[in-house]
Amino acid sequence: MKFLNKVTAVAKLPERISGLKEISKNLWWTWNYDCQTLFEDIDKVLWEKTNHNPVIFLKQVNQKSLDKVVSNDSFLERYDNVFSSFKSYLQEKNTWFNSTHKNYNDGEIAYFCAEYGLHESFPIYSGGLGVLAGDHVKTASDLGLPFVAVGFLYKEGYFIQKLDSNGNQESHYINYDFSDFPVEPAKDENNEDIYIEMNILRRKVYVKLWKIDVGRVPLYLLDTDIDQNDPEDRLLTHRLYGGDHEMRIKQEILLGIAGVKALRRVGVNPSVWHMNEGHAAFLNLERIREFAEKGLNFKQSVEAVRSNSIFTTHTPVPAGNDAFPVHMIERYFNYYWENLGASRDEFFNLGLEIREDGSHMFSMTILALKLAGRSNGVSELHGKVSRNLWKHAWEGLEAVEVPITHVTNGVHSETWISNDLQKLFDKYLSTDWRNKLDDPDIWSKVDDIPDEEIWTIHKKLKSDLIRFLHDRIKLQRARHGETVEQLNEIEKIGDNNILTIGFARRFATYKRATLIFKDLERLEKILNDEEKPVQLIFAGKAHPADKPGQELIKRIYEISRMPKFKNKIIILENYDMNMARYLVSGVDMWLNNPRRPHEASGTSGEKAGMNGAINFSVLDGWWVEGFDGNNGWAIGDNRDYEDLELQDKIDSVSIYNQLENEIIPKYYNTSDKGYSHDWIEVMKNSIKTVSSFFNTHRMLKEYTQKLYMPAIVQGKNFYSNDFEIVKDFTYWKEILERNWNSIKIKAVVDTDLSEEIAVGKEINVNAEIYLPGIGPDSITPEIIIARLEDEKVVSIKSFDLKLKKEIQKDLYKFEGTFEIEERGNYGYNVRVIANHPFMPHRNYLMNFVKYPE
Repeated sequence: MKFLNKVTAVAKLPERISGLKEISKNLWWTWNYDCQTLFEDIDKVLWEKTNHNPVIFLKQVNQKSLDKVVSNDSFLERYDNVFSSFKSYLQEKNTWFNSTHKNYNDGEIAYFCAEYGLHESFPIYSGGLGVLAGDHVKTASDLGLPFVAVGFLYKEGYFIQKLDSNGNQESHYINYDFSDFPVEPAKDENNEDIYIEMNILRRKVYVKLWKIDVGRVPLYLLDTDIDQNDPEDRLLTHRLYGGDHEMRIKQEILLGIAGVKALRRVGVNPSVWHMNEGHAAFLNLERIREFAEKGLNFKQSVEAVRSNSIFTTHTPVPAGNDAFPVHMIERYFNYYWENLGASRDEFFNLGLEIREDGSHMFSMTILALKLAGRSNGVSELHGKVSRNLWKHAWEGLEAVEVPITHVTNGVHSETWISNDLQKLFDKYLSTDWRNKLDDPDIWSKVDDIPDEEIWTIHKKLKSDLIRFLHDRIKLQRARHGETVEQLNEIEKIGDNNILTIGFARRFATYKRATLIFKDLERLEKILNDEEKPVQLIFAGKAHPADKPGQELIKRIYEISRMPKFKNKIIILENYDMNMARYLVSGVDMWLNNPRRPHEASGTSGEKAGMNGAINFSVLDGWWVEGFDGNNGWAIGDNRDYEDLELQDKIDSVSIYNQLENEIIPKYYNTSDKGYSHDWIEVMKNSIKTVSSFFNTHRMLKEYTQKLYMPAIVQGKNFYSNDFEIVKDFTYWKEILERNWNSIKIKAVVDTDLSEEIAVGKEINVNAEIYLPGIGPDSITPEIIIARLEDEKVVSIKSFDLKLKKEIQKDLYKFEGTFEIEERGNYGYNVRVIANHPFMPHRNYLMNFVKYPE
């Protein structure tokens, strides 16, 4: 039949609950369970079917369902409370940031990331980095930070994972309709859609800008899948981490350069710029170009950019640190460096990395480090690993001195703590515990919760998990063509009386997903013990190009189908944020066994710990700081190995020994009430210690005080009075560059240090230092004492030398003393480092360290 046209009819939202549409367009609802419950109560089946997406839900909901709840007084009362909370949240003025920084009147904090894990219904994330970024943005909203974020609106996002009947991973992509997302086109001052014009390989590429509200924070998203672009360029924002090196460099050019242009178009002029991983590092090239337009030269522009830029590195694994061949960078930027006022060499030196094989690469991490005045890793150990990994960028410094600090990752508590537990906390902690997430005194009240109540909640969450995995496995095996009888057998999988251990994360080889299978005979005895059985649940994706990671998935699948492991080893497909919530709240124990020290942080264990799931982890990432001996178990010990086979053997034996001798006996040491008081004690310790520190409220406060505010102050100083300080600082630095290599140092120690000396003995040092064209005010001469272990520097202490006199032109005498405070082996030397009153820390400048020849 022919039609004049086609239309889609949707239910009319009754005026009485019309606020649901407004709420659906703001991701605030993703961390408000009361709000989610409203949609679920309207139509629970549809809520699940739409993957908890209120935008699609309101399009598909039946009119009768809406009319029914409007006549329900209880529903309307809850709706009024939720809508009032929503409005109050958006209008709140007395936020943590406003209370802490009452007179703040500067620009926004701009945050750039390639992915954001905000909710399973908005699939612009792949894993840990994105979920961390999503939690970062949510918390910036909670704390009231002047915050704005930039990313991509992916047409296909990250892949949907399916496992075939042999355990092979299949990658499927969905072509999303943006009208099903809570995004709106960003508008300019004339209320017109915003398009950004880019030049990539001398071809015009147009980027449409979208906006989504995350509580009080706007997130701007870039999209090239528009009619104005060539088919090739429309693909640039289709897939997250898809394609080859050519696709990746184009995406990163868009994120950085188009991202800056996007903020300018919406009238945002940030006071600090935060690059969350190296993918966004090109943003500072665009900022240099902007400063060049204002009349600054290249070196001045670099200093202006560094003053208020922050870089967070998230992984020591090479695959996570993008680097491009120099010839590729030349092809994409050969027209661009002139716009920066830079020569070719000056431009390439910003990111040049010479590999051990002699190849020259342009490293996005090096670029970010060189153009950020402040950099950090994401745990204490990761900060240490990063300093060692990138110390070559600070020639002359030992790893312990490299100015890469750390801010340990946390998670957004209201997103990840289950609704049932939150209600329990409302009852026993405080009605306002959500506003005191980083207060240990609040969390100490977890001890007041009766064991029976917390165990009842935990068993309920465990049952929810088992129902969830039944549904997922049925869909998977029905697709494989299993019979009705076989599908009915699925109901026997999972038992909420059995110790349940979860392992869910990205399947990269360094995470060693199959470590627990190293001794299958021993594992079989553990899992199938008649009195004290154990079940394992696995989930996770491997990147479509990561064949070794996919082999790990297949191996676990094959083991799970062995008769001796029937119903005791379960592997779920398509791990996402929805599944993660079921797992971290429903398992008894969270297993994590990466190859130390490759796990930068690892936030899934933090989510589990907050829910009372006990961590059983290698001492890597956050667990180095989190483990206290009473809140979980540590696999292996606190050391690194050169022999990887030996590391695997020791760690796997540690897993088996502790399961057999400590963990399983403690879990099954049940009272006549049917649960183990000893186990619940560890659960409570886990909740208290993890919740009070490893939350993003503590994390964002630390970022604010440690990085954001100092960068804002430095940027304001550098930019004032027509960039007067920038120009003076750059001029001073150029003088150092011309004369630095001519510095000569002659040091004399008045004590014979060829033999042993007593701890605490004062030692005098004299130094004659030749400073041609520099002068003593531009340097800090210092004695450095390096503590050595196995001939490696483990710590450094410095003592400044004081100027005594000018011996002759440009030659100065300095004196100082030092003493060694603890026994041990040490090395000592005298050196000169740069010094300027506007340097925020001693090692702010790269490669300005001079030792005696």
